[in-house]
Amino acid sequence: MDPLRRQSRRTDAWELPASGPQPDGSEIVRVVSYNIRSLRDDRTAVVRVLRALEPDLVCVQESPRFWFPRPQAAWLARSAGLMVLSGGRSAAGPLLLGRLRAVPLSTHDVWLPRRPELHQRGFATTVVRLGAAAPFSVTSCHLSLDGQERYEQFQLLLDHLDGLGVAHSVVGGDFNEHPGERGWDLLAGRLQDGWATRPWGNEFSSVPKNPHQRIDGVFATADVEVLACGVAGEGFPGLSGRDLVLATDHLPVLAALRVPAAA
Repeated sequence: MDPLRRQSRRTDAWELPASGPQPDGSEIVRVVSYNIRSLRDDRTAVVRVLRALEPDLVCVQESPRFWFPRPQAAWLARSAGLMVLSGGRSAAGPLLLGRLRAVPLSTHDVWLPRRPELHQRGFATTVVRLGAAAPFSVTSCHLSLDGQERYEQFQLLLDHLDGLGVAHSVVGGDFNEHPGERGWDLLAGRLQDGWATRPWGNEFSSVPKNPHQRIDGVFATADVEVLACGVAGEGFPGLSGRDLVLATDHLPVLAALRVPAAA
């Protein structure tokens, strides 16, 4: 059996609340976190995956940053029916995309301190508002393969969020770490781990041909309600298992979140 089918947990796994404004002024928001491996695989498959998921916000990791990064980010956004919010080269790879209804209020992209001979890392962050909901920050990150540097980056991520001046935050990332390890647990001690809070769909994000580990995720602060979070796979409406394998070496994490109304 196809491993993408095998990790599906139940027949109703793909039911999700629709995104959009709610009667109380809150907003249901779809957030995708997706490592696209610099569009080095089948870039048209990446676009088809994103279109099928119908996200309001996308936290991209490994966006192209060496060969015409801005035109490539613009192409991806335009092809997926989205717009560039921030990131890319200014965040050393992480990129944020969003629908027109996600109004950017401010951007806060940063490069992180780098150890010699290791890759430059950064955070792509935009504070956005959707409808009558409260403003919130959304951050895309891709953390180090080195354990000590990675733990320091988890700490820097929490400091970064604290300094944004907004009450609500969402983080999507390729953390290069598993639940139960110290950096992941540090973050999960302050923010809700989406899958652990309200599991949906499939659990494992790596690798598409043999999903066996959860190193990607979506996190949210306490007042953002997690309605569902997990890895979208074959069986999700409009999503092709072949595209998931062709697109990149990660599977997309999809979260449905309820952001509270503005005070």
